[in-house]
Amino acid sequence: MPKTEVRSTDYANAPINENLSKEDRVKLLREMMRIRRFEQVALKFYNAGKMGGFLHLYIGQESIAVGTVSLMGDNDHVITAYRDHGHALAVGMGMNECMAELYGKATGCSKGKGGSMHYFAPDKNYWGGHGIVAGQTPLGLGLAYGIKYKGLKGAALCFLGDGAVNQGVVYESLNMASLFDLPVIYVIENNKYSMGTSLERSSVIDKCLAQRAEAFKVDWALANGEDVYEVRAVTQQALERAYEKSRPTVIEFQTYRYYGHSVADAKHKGGYRKEEEIERYKKQHDPIVIFKNRLLAEKAITEEQFEAIEAEVKAEADESARFAEESPYPTVESIYDDVYFEVDRQTEAGRTGRFFFNN
Repeated sequence: MPKTEVRSTDYANAPINENLSKEDRVKLLREMMRIRRFEQVALKFYNAGKMGGFLHLYIGQESIAVGTVSLMGDNDHVITAYRDHGHALAVGMGMNECMAELYGKATGCSKGKGGSMHYFAPDKNYWGGHGIVAGQTPLGLGLAYGIKYKGLKGAALCFLGDGAVNQGVVYESLNMASLFDLPVIYVIENNKYSMGTSLERSSVIDKCLAQRAEAFKVDWALANGEDVYEVRAVTQQALERAYEKSRPTVIEFQTYRYYGHSVADAKHKGGYRKEEEIERYKKQHDPIVIFKNRLLAEKAITEEQFEAIEAEVKAEADESARFAEESPYPTVESIYDDVYFEVDRQTEAGRTGRFFFNN
């Protein structure tokens, strides 16, 4: 595969970043640190047997969720895949409701019925994590259609991984997005291994995955996902295209996950990728360390302030685990709730129709 070089532009000077106050910059760092600590605590208690199902960690990719979501306006929406914790926290979901969902507790954001892959917060324009690979891409298209139909100036940010790009529904969605001029932004988080197969072995590539958008006359960009300034600057261009022209964009952010596809992926270290590679990314490409050092150089933060934030987010994550531990499980009766919209709201159809659980 030909190597693709990410541009070396200093994106800190981009208009969208240049006007950030010191407080704004520190908030970006804090949000990245909150995601990292939440995931670390989740991993600890998953390994302790407190959670069932799968756990897909976002560690190493924090700058993408934080950078993109930091630009969202009132009419912007987010939908993502099963690696969804980072996006959920970035849009403002609380650690308590997110951790409780991992524990399968009634106080979870999906009432303990969704688990790791199915966070959901419509009040924050967050339309969830989705377990079917690329299943969220036509749903993101639908969100964009809704935005345009209502005459709103907004965009749907739809996140997917490099493995999902090879699913046929992605191309159906791109075709419709271009044909109907829909304000959807497809954000490829390319962490290089999809589920467990390297990019070189799974995908035919010229410049990058995002270049495939050319087939549908859709604008695309390739960017460094480790740099939150670059993430914001490139995403802002796509948002402006969506707002002003109602046109789609595909952005590919190069990134890396430090853990396996899920925690159950035991072969990620020393199996399909070398331990030396993982350690190199941790030491040289950690988005939190990169941004911390940038803020230190900009004199936006001190080491003491960084340590204080570390302590704060650790306490918040630890408290979320305590909250989840002490929360109740869903009742047996609640299994009938949240199955059908009509039944929950007791519309006429909900009162008179026949459903699988009342036949």
